[in-house]
Amino acid sequence: MSDIAYINARLIDPASGLDSPGALLTKDGQIADLGPDLFASGTPEVAAVVDCGGRVLCPGLIDMRVFVGEPGAEHKETLASASDAAAAGGITCIIVQPNTDPVIDDVALVEYIKRQARDKASVRIHPMAAITRGLEGQQMAELGLMAEADAVAFTDADRAVADAQVMRRVLSYASAFNLLICHYPEEPALARNGVMNSGEIAMRLGLPGIPTQAETIMVERDLRLVEMTGGRYHAACLSTAQAIEAMARGKAQGLPVSAAAAVHNFAMNEEAVGQYRSFAKTAPPLRSEADRQAVVDGLADGTIDVICSCHDPQDVESKRLPFELAATGIIGLETMLPLALQLYHNGALGLSDLLAKMTSRPAELLGLRGGKLAPGAPADLLIFDPNIPWRIDEDGFHSKAKNTPYHGRPVQGRAWRTIVDGKVVYSDSAK
Repeated sequence: MSDIAYINARLIDPASGLDSPGALLTKDGQIADLGPDLFASGTPEVAAVVDCGGRVLCPGLIDMRVFVGEPGAEHKETLASASDAAAAGGITCIIVQPNTDPVIDDVALVEYIKRQARDKASVRIHPMAAITRGLEGQQMAELGLMAEADAVAFTDADRAVADAQVMRRVLSYASAFNLLICHYPEEPALARNGVMNSGEIAMRLGLPGIPTQAETIMVERDLRLVEMTGGRYHAACLSTAQAIEAMARGKAQGLPVSAAAAVHNFAMNEEAVGQYRSFAKTAPPLRSEADRQAVVDGLADGTIDVICSCHDPQDVESKRLPFELAATGIIGLETMLPLALQLYHNGALGLSDLLAKMTSRPAELLGLRGGKLAPGAPADLLIFDPNIPWRIDEDGFHSKAKNTPYHGRPVQGRAWRTIVDGKVVYSDSAK
């Protein structure tokens, strides 16, 4: 592979705190050198020179929570189509969830995802494997064997492990082997049959609600179990003020805990449901404006470590139904970056702090080599203009699915080049 020089860039590396004009050199799929003084005496003889035009050059984004239909529901999304969508969104690594058909709950399925990703995907794809067999919440899966097969973490996807004794055993085992348990914090009995946030809007629409306490109770239970076991715990999607407060207390105690927020829980509130708008039916549900602001504050003060897309493709037939019957979930790979950048444009977070939540922090939690600009690191890069204005248009999506509530929304910032292993996997020279 030939050397490539990226010049006239704004280098941002959240892992080291670098934010400076400069240049970067890649060689054989790795970062060879970078810095503000690189090529100060002139560009060297290399195979290619890319003038970034003052755009931001940062580590490629890492998305910790992506639902893909393959295997079992390829009509919704495949590893290949999800990969194309991720590349267009500046994402160089996606972590797929195990609620496929069959469930990723044994070594063979972990290896299947890895093999299919190698053959079909342009971005890096790593599987999270199931915490319990069949996602049924009863019997712990073979976590150790799946970790040896390179499952990066463990989750029951959009289900919570309701049995506290099972979760205690899981966290104890995880503690012994330094595994990361990513849990969807929602008390199932309280949330049962709910389709949107419980409150005035749900009452007005006559829809059964999911109370905020369902999330809070589960987070508080899990934190007590972490106290007992010392297991590494990650709350997959926080969406309520009380749960965020509980997570902050857990961190203040020094517990080995972290948390993520889905883009939709800071980009919208429950008003987006409008008159039974099924494209705004999400998990976690869209919450009140106070809860939405609490998510923003939690991202700003560090209580929430990671931003994820919660990309969940659904076909048209499953979404264009009465709200109670419609499938839950929205796509998000191609909109994660511009919607997250609204936090920067609104002054809630600095650009480097914002990017850390989609690069270095998920890499640290998952033990990945990427997520940083450093000599020897993989040349997984994103070049983007944070200020370019555009409108989200579902017709331009690379995903198979179009279930987005953001169609027509004005945003700022989008990917210009996405690079994986030193190779350009997405390019849009018109932007």
